[in-house]
Amino acid sequence: MNIISDGLITSVDDLGEVIDLSEPEEQFLSQLTKIHPIRVPEYYLSLIDENDPKDPIRKMAIPTDSELIAEGSYDTSGELSNTVLPGMQHKYPQTAVILATAECAMYCRHCFRKRLVGLPSQEILRDMDAAVSYISDHKEINNVLVTGGDPFTLETSQIERILEALAEIPHLDFVRFGTRIPVTFPQRLLEDDELLRVLRDHSGRSRRLFVVTQYNHPREVTRESIDAVDRLLSSYVTINNQTVLLKGVNDNRNTLADLQNKLVSIGVNPYYVFQCRPVMRVKRNFQVPLYQGYGIIEGAKKLLNGHSKRFRYIMSHRMGKIEILGILNDRFLFKYHQAKLRSDEGRIFTRPLDKEATWLDDLRE
Repeated sequence: MNIISDGLITSVDDLGEVIDLSEPEEQFLSQLTKIHPIRVPEYYLSLIDENDPKDPIRKMAIPTDSELIAEGSYDTSGELSNTVLPGMQHKYPQTAVILATAECAMYCRHCFRKRLVGLPSQEILRDMDAAVSYISDHKEINNVLVTGGDPFTLETSQIERILEALAEIPHLDFVRFGTRIPVTFPQRLLEDDELLRVLRDHSGRSRRLFVVTQYNHPREVTRESIDAVDRLLSSYVTINNQTVLLKGVNDNRNTLADLQNKLVSIGVNPYYVFQCRPVMRVKRNFQVPLYQGYGIIEGAKKLLNGHSKRFRYIMSHRMGKIEILGILNDRFLFKYHQAKLRSDEGRIFTRPLDKEATWLDDLRE
């Protein structure tokens, strides 16, 4: 059950009351929301500069007509092939992934799980006992990622039940929650003392909890968001950030560097910068070519200190997490950071340089 309902914009009519929409915008939004719904917290809408038609915050929250272009795939990372039971995936030996909900506080327009988020889905975990049994039988699993959707939209009692169930598995070293709540709806963390109590009770010296969040632009680092981060840190939760490189949002070195510096200053660890995936109704609007992306990443790193530039530039491909290491002699240089196949683990390989390619599959071998 989704605990977040107040302060959310969920229809075109509601959106038109708080943001100026042209008649063509209203028409395509009415068409699009029959395919992929909208949901934006009023708090996040308040971050938009209405005088800027290309505002990066707006682009992440409010659809454009590019989303009507049915180009790309709904499963770019092979999630369905890695599903071991409904709602749980096991792609990498050490990690189990639980899809705890299809709901989010905000339906990000660049979401890589557009096939299920905000929609009725059979991919959500219904049987926690079956998940615990699977993990217990697979001793190689030492961590669990609880994601969705956004698990922090669940009732606190549901989050506690998940943590209590996982606490019974002795070979787990840590649990991660994938959530944008600190970014899009920090009020959840500012107003629910019970949630912080649950997290604190399950994060200690023997087993630490991690929150993996997604800040994509420096303007998302607000006073409210910083206060939410402080409450997580005070509850012994470690926070890592996974930025997505997005066209029209953070595709320049100064924006990206400013973001990483701000994150480090508030106690959030830069972890990955992801190449935007070629997702259906996302690819055309948000993907940056790999060649351009590498230049942006390297340009940003030149502006950062060692702590702020520890992140890796990664493609989350169906064969694994592939790091874009560099460009040498007109070839891209890649390395498997995580691999689906053991034989690929740590493997370095090259592909011919193509300045327009946005994904590994666009490159010739």
